[in-house]
Amino acid sequence: MLLHLHPENPQPRNISTIVKVLSEGGIIIYPTDTIYGLGCDIFQHKAIDRICRIKNIDPQKAQLSFVCYDLSDLSRYTKSISTPMYRLLKHYLPGPYTFILPASKEVPKILQSKKNTIGLRIPDNLIARTIVKELGHPILSTTLPGTMVEEYTDPELMHDNFEKLVDVVADGGIGGMVPSTVIDCTGDEPVLIRQGAGEWESQEV
Repeated sequence: MLLHLHPENPQPRNISTIVKVLSEGGIIIYPTDTIYGLGCDIFQHKAIDRICRIKNIDPQKAQLSFVCYDLSDLSRYTKSISTPMYRLLKHYLPGPYTFILPASKEVPKILQSKKNTIGLRIPDNLIARTIVKELGHPILSTTLPGTMVEEYTDPELMHDNFEKLVDVVADGGIGGMVPSTVIDCTGDEPVLIRQGAGEWESQEV
């Protein structure tokens, strides 16, 4: 199913259709402030398994991240954030960044890596954040399988390619081609893991 959503004023009816699909264990392709992502409800184990099968990865080794609505939502899924770290997150989010942080007990076991960390994201994209807000908790996010980035900017092409594997393609217009910038915040200082769409200069916390 291909659902068109207005980037600045997503239609509530289409958002509620997507939320219903997610809460019933469905998988969606949806827009972020970078590239389109593959997502599901973080509490639907079968959906997580489906995503891992599509990507041919082990959930515990996979680099899956959560899309959160805001900082208070994000703070539930990480261990206590220091004031300087909170300031850093507040400065960069919402934006095209994924911050790797220590996972809290709220993170479903299936998604905790061996290092017990989780990637957290608050994209500067109203469609993604509205879906999360209406669902009431984060959605799991990962990149689409394969290397053909060009095919992952056009929602209609994605629908043609993935309609048998996913339940909904949320069309928020043409997507980007550069992924988020990934910052590891589990050590003493933040470390740049992947330079992506977000500018980053080394920071001290």
